[in-house]
Amino acid sequence: MANHTLNRRTFIKVSTAACGGLVIGATWLSSCGQEEKPVDPRGEADGFKEMNAYIKIATNGVVTINAPNPEIGQGVKTALPMLVAEELDMDWDKVIVEQAPLDTDNFFRQVAGGSGSVREAWLPFRKAGASARYLLLAAAAQEWDVPMDDCRTMDGYVYHDGTAQKAHYGELVNTAADIDLPDEVPLKDKANFRLIGTAVKNVDNRKIITGQPLFGLDTKREGMKYAMVVRPPAFGQTLDSYDDSETMSMPGIHKVISFDDKVAVIGDSTWAVKKGRDALQIKWKTNDQLESSEQHTADFKNLINRKSNDPKRKDGQVESAIADADKVLEATYECPFLPHACLEPMNFFAHVKDDHIELNGPVQLPARARTHIADKLEVEEEIIDVHMTRMGGGFGRRLYMDFVEDAAMVSKMTKLPIQVVWTREDDMTAGVYRPAGMYNYKAAIKDDQLMGWHLRSAAINTGNGTRENNFPAGAVPNFQVDYHQLDSDVTIGAWRAPNHNFIAFSEECFLDEVAHELGKDPVDFRLELLASAKDKEDVQVDYDVGRYIGVINRVKQMSGWGLSEKSGVYRGFGAHFSFGTYVAQVAEVAIEDDDIKVKKVYCAVDCGIVVNRSGAETQIEGGIIDGLGHALYGELKIEEGKANITNFDKHRMIRMRECPEVVIDFIDSGFDPQGLGEPGLPPIPAAVGNAIFAATGVRIRKLPFIQHQKELIG
Repeated sequence: MANHTLNRRTFIKVSTAACGGLVIGATWLSSCGQEEKPVDPRGEADGFKEMNAYIKIATNGVVTINAPNPEIGQGVKTALPMLVAEELDMDWDKVIVEQAPLDTDNFFRQVAGGSGSVREAWLPFRKAGASARYLLLAAAAQEWDVPMDDCRTMDGYVYHDGTAQKAHYGELVNTAADIDLPDEVPLKDKANFRLIGTAVKNVDNRKIITGQPLFGLDTKREGMKYAMVVRPPAFGQTLDSYDDSETMSMPGIHKVISFDDKVAVIGDSTWAVKKGRDALQIKWKTNDQLESSEQHTADFKNLINRKSNDPKRKDGQVESAIADADKVLEATYECPFLPHACLEPMNFFAHVKDDHIELNGPVQLPARARTHIADKLEVEEEIIDVHMTRMGGGFGRRLYMDFVEDAAMVSKMTKLPIQVVWTREDDMTAGVYRPAGMYNYKAAIKDDQLMGWHLRSAAINTGNGTRENNFPAGAVPNFQVDYHQLDSDVTIGAWRAPNHNFIAFSEECFLDEVAHELGKDPVDFRLELLASAKDKEDVQVDYDVGRYIGVINRVKQMSGWGLSEKSGVYRGFGAHFSFGTYVAQVAEVAIEDDDIKVKKVYCAVDCGIVVNRSGAETQIEGGIIDGLGHALYGELKIEEGKANITNFDKHRMIRMRECPEVVIDFIDSGFDPQGLGEPGLPPIPAAVGNAIFAATGVRIRKLPFIQHQKELIG
């Protein structure tokens, strides 16, 4: 690894909406540091008490906090227990975090998706901590025969200053367990937070860097067999027949079975079943003509030229505005399929017995997994236990149940504990992809003002590929969004920041095109539109105009937008609202060695209160790099029904040396926490695309950027 990569620094600035703040430097490797905690200090205790579903307190004062949500790398296994520990007033160094299983009786929304874990947990998790703290205060008051209001807590102790008495929580748990809890308990004032808002290292860091079992692929059970499943090699094909004679003669092979147009090979190791699967002789049936991305593009063009009888949004009369315009600006943007490309391929464990089913593995929707398998196997949900492992990437891919179903079906048919493992090629070629689509924009300009905006769009297999209530909705008097769905055999699904991940690129780039046509600064043009939206209180939009303006002004200030330009450096802007969070970015690019280099990204974020500053930094920087890498290189095409990429040798990922310096400013707006796992990604392709236009005069309307290399550089 080059020294310049190791020395790269990310700067995080946390400031109020009205004034400056502290600048904190963190090395790129800071988030990988080991968390210095004892292995298990509960070993010194005589026992523990469960205060509620979230909290156990050992008699030596060590607190165990359950983390019920799936951990996909978004940091909720750290952030959510922090909410509990804050209200409990617990010393974080004496907290142990454990992954909880699926438990819909005691926990809610055990989901990794939609950037919703922290925002949905904000009050319930704090109440869990506050409830336990109340019981401990009441226990101390009872044991010391003093008024409860005269007691206080700090770092896992209860104090009574009047009598100079103190006790750690473990000394009070037995008494606390017998005290009744009132219907409501007070929560801390935000001004008194001591843990929330600080930088806390990920609780799994030590285990991750020392290779301890955390992930689905680490699963081991007594008597467990491995399975690999063959699926139709092309979308639109079904199973005809198969010959397993050669496979069954190979060492380590236990059995070959088929179900649902699939063939599964079961054996003693992943290598054995991989070799056995390769030896299968399979015939497939094709009933219809196989699809291609070329045909999809032709179909999109036909669809976006159709009149929609059911617009997703219609303000004013856009057709009249276009007819009456001094000039109509039009552009079409194209969105490619993208695989999720998780580092850990799909895998899952299942042991199906007549009276009990164990499911275990990396899944973003454990409750849906239980329901899906109950329906598939025609059993009651009550006999199914679901346990979650840490996930080696997900990005929406593990919202789907195909790999869970594989494990359950093979286990049921073999009556064995089964670990299903997909290869990288399985993962890349079987879907589930970000849907391909096409977006045609028309802007009506009258008297040097944007008076009309018409989006006509089409995408594969998704009911709505737009965000029709997002900016610039509400800012343009005549505004219409039309959408058409193209039905396809290609399986698609949520990909990090669904719909937002491309619509932010197309709309922010087209806004730049309009600003350029009007001869206006692109940032000032957006602020002008937002000021107009602010005056239209009767217009329904999803975003808060003031907060949107706030992040734009902040990134403008951070980057020095509009001030003296750096020699050889070109800037582009992008902003977007998603999952409750406002993000504005300025990208700086340069042309070096006949190549476009993204040098630096400034990013202003209003996500409300930041719970874990370290995790927040990681999510925003990770989203920027992820979005940049896919904008630069990401594309998957369908050719004769098959994906044209099968592994990382063809699916180009961003390199460490290509990652820009990132400067992040979190605006302390005082609102409750919102999403962070996804909002950092959508604006970056637009910011870079607009910077490329500033550098070359070329508008990129079709991703990825790499396919325009010759056009850009010559």
